[in-house]
Formats: sequence, C-alpha cells, structure tokens
Amino acid sequence: MPIDLRSDTVTRPTPAMLDAMFKAQVGDDVFGEDPSINQLEAMAARLFGMEAALYCPSGTMSNQIAIKCHTQPGDEVICERNAHVYIYEGGGIAFNSGSQVRALEGDRGRITAEQVSMAINPDDVHKARTSLVALENTCNRGGGSCYDLDEIRKIRTVCTDNHLKLHLDGARLFNALVATGRTAREYGQVFDSISVCLNKGMGCPIGSILLGPAPFIRQARRVRKVFGGGMRQAGFMAAAGIYALENNMDRLAQDHDHARRIAAALEGKDFVRSIMPVETNIVIFETGGAVDCARSFSQQLKEKGILVIAISANQIRFVTHLDITPEMIGQVVEVIEQI
Repeated sequence: MPIDLRSDTVTRPTPAMLDAMFKAQVGDDVFGEDPSINQLEAMAARLFGMEAALYCPSGTMSNQIAIKCHTQPGDEVICERNAHVYIYEGGGIAFNSGSQVRALEGDRGRITAEQVSMAINPDDVHKARTSLVALENTCNRGGGSCYDLDEIRKIRTVCTDNHLKLHLDGARLFNALVATGRTAREYGQVFDSISVCLNKGMGCPIGSILLGPAPFIRQARRVRKVFGGGMRQAGFMAAAGIYALENNMDRLAQDHDHARRIAAALEGKDFVRSIMPVETNIVIFETGGAVDCARSFSQQLKEKGILVIAISANQIRFVTHLDITPEMIGQVVEVIEQI
C-alpha cells in the first residue's frame, strides 16, 4: 500500500468507527426521524454553543448552502483569493447564489479587518451589494495556516457595523482548535454560520455539519433539499461523526507533529526553494534547484510508494492524517533525505 499524503480525505474508518456505524439507529432524515443524525446535530450545536445544526454530505454543500442563505442574486461575497469557496467549489457562488466575489490578497489565506472594511462596496446602485464575508480556517492553500481569533473578532465588528453576515469555512477547524488551544464555543460566539468537515482530519467516510441560529438552519434545511442533499437513513454515516467527535479530535496533534517532521526533512534540501510555515497538518513547499518542477518531484515520490499532490507548477502539498503512522513518516523522511 502506498503512503497516501495527497489529502486527509483519503482516510478509511477504523474498526471502532465501523462498529459504531454498524450499530447505528436510523430513520428517515427528511422526515426528521433519524435518531443518529438528530444526535449528531444536537452534539455539534452544543459543542459550538450555537442553536442548531444541519448534517450535509460534503463541506462544499454546507458552504454553498450557507452562502445561498446569506445572499441574494447580484450580491458580492468577500473572501481571500485562494479561499476554497472561491477556487475549489466549481463556481458555486455564481451558479447557486447568483453572487460575485471580491477576492482579496491575504497572508497565507488570511485577510484582516482593515482589508474587509476597505473592500465593502458603498450603497450605490452601480455596485453589487456586499452582504457576506467568508473566512477559511485552517487555510488550505495557506499551508494549513490558522487565523488569530482576535483578528476574527475585529472582522466580526466590521461585519456588524456594516450589516454583513460572517461565515466560516471550517473544513479543518478542529485542526485549528487543537493547534491554537481555542475552543469551538469561542468560534460559535463570533460567526453567523460555521461549516465543519468530518471527512478530513476527523476520519469519517462522509459528512459535514453546518451550524447557526435556528431560523437560519430551518432555511438551510430547505436549501439542502433544493440542492438534492436530503438524505434518508444516513444515520449510519452520522454515527461515524458521533464517534469522531467523541474520539478523534485530540489525536489531531499527532498529525501536526508528523507534518513538522516532513518539513524538517525538507529544510536545506537543494530542490526546495521555500516552505510555508507549518502550523497544522499541511506542508506546502516550492520546488527549485535540482528538481525544477512539482510534477517531476511528485512522480519521484510516487515511484517510491509516496503519494503527494502538485498544487501548481512549482508547489507540492503533503497532508498528514489518521491513516499515517509514525513509521510511515519515518519512511517519508528517509526518502526525502535520499533525494
């Protein structure tokens, strides 16, 4: 079996998670009668201190539902230029919500309150109505970088003062919480809506949760149905989410340690031009020198049984996850040192 570091979405359920799924109580979720989904949604809402939650098949769907609920056609959404909602969701903001994007140049995926303030359109019929700010934490294309919660609070103030909604794409938020020591409840106090993925570092085969006020989640449930996301006996999947929330959060620290070990092995190599600071479970480095393109480097690793992704012509991404053992990281480090 190859050592798969392409993404933390490649994980497989552990025997204990599979057992929880096998024993799940299920019902028809469109009727609101799946006890496992109801339990997962209530658990997530309590964790974040928010009123309600909605279980969705994917993080892209939960993000797109939130944007649809927060905007009207012709509106403008502020986000960072490498934000997942902008570059990795199939043009969904335009297709699903009829809104356009004001993409800002951030610092490893993170924007500031001052940038948001400067980007808000005036109340002018010639301009799109700015209605939503969408942040991403951790920032995928920023190398798993984490926002400073104090800066998010400043952005919250700008949004409140200008009657804007604030959404968090928290696909890897649990990684950020473990890395920074912040709590889910602190985030629940700041955002109008939050999406969190269970199918990345938390190790579930499927699933994302959208959180927010009860009226917002009622609207989101309707939009989920319109998007074709109404599920029936999905409690088997929700049981995996319950297991993950109860068992898989603290272990994310090991993924972060594994990422740091990979980054340390890359330091000083002649084929590495630069490495983004490693805060969580993502390592992104720019190729140069002896290896002049990302694709050829990724092919070298593949021939040695290590799978990574070339995210641009000269950038490689490694993502650690629960299927990666310390022994595997040792093999990766050994291969890097021999190149």
